[in-house]
Amino acid sequence: MTVGTHARRPRTHVTGAASAAVRPVLEAPRSPARVLAVFPAGVYVEVRTDLEPSVLAVITGAATRLPNSVLLAAELPHLTVGDEAAVGDGSIDLGRLSLRARRWWDPAPPLGQVDPVRLRQTAPRLTPGEPGLAGNAAIALLATSCASGRLLGVVTAAEQLVGLGPGLTPSGDDVLAGLLVTLRHLGAAAGSDRAVWLADWLAATVTYDARARTTPISATLLHCAARGEASPEVIAVLRGLAGRQELEPARRRLLALGHTSGSDLLQGISIGLNAVLAMTESPSGTGTPVSVLG
Repeated sequence: MTVGTHARRPRTHVTGAASAAVRPVLEAPRSPARVLAVFPAGVYVEVRTDLEPSVLAVITGAATRLPNSVLLAAELPHLTVGDEAAVGDGSIDLGRLSLRARRWWDPAPPLGQVDPVRLRQTAPRLTPGEPGLAGNAAIALLATSCASGRLLGVVTAAEQLVGLGPGLTPSGDDVLAGLLVTLRHLGAAAGSDRAVWLADWLAATVTYDARARTTPISATLLHCAARGEASPEVIAVLRGLAGRQELEPARRRLLALGHTSGSDLLQGISIGLNAVLAMTESPSGTGTPVSVLG
């Protein structure tokens, strides 16, 4: 009788396109990872690393292109939650699939300069959806504090909202993500140093212990938003507000995301827009001073 071993099946090597946000994680030394969630159009992979994003979305063309995404044209292998994976040294290994990014996209494309007068003209057309935390006191505190420049109120509200709500991306996190991205992009575009300064404080607050307070995927998306990184649906709404494209179709596409995620993100965008407008009321464009006290 001949005794032998079964040869291991070779890996299938494929290439794809990735968000520039994930480049540091992909190019870091190889780290173990695990499959966190599986969907028809993609999987979430959690990497054992101190870097962010620590959760990568490996997706096919039908999925939402989150700022932590790697997009491939091939089919994903059959995977289940808890399966082992590996990320680093330039590739993602999932089952027999080895994926390497060859093209990159910017998840935080700058808007260029925007006249605050145009923002005031388009602001009334940003009609809301049905957010998951409608009527929540922390949302109200966040909105009034951002508009009036009360840093203590902004930080207090943000601490209450991190991780608030059910699902992979709780409503509170989505609102904060929409707000962060708006303060960064519209604040810079409108020349409001105060809005960007407020975004810095808010980013430090929501990312400080996000991994311990919310879901892994939502913590990663908060870290992305803190840097101004977002899905194309969010960026399109900001471009619509800035007059770079039609606003209403972009708003509808955003509202179609998830159960309430699109509406929650839109609520955060609206809060951020109002804050930027309030901070660009002075002729100098730098806005009124932000109060550190409540």
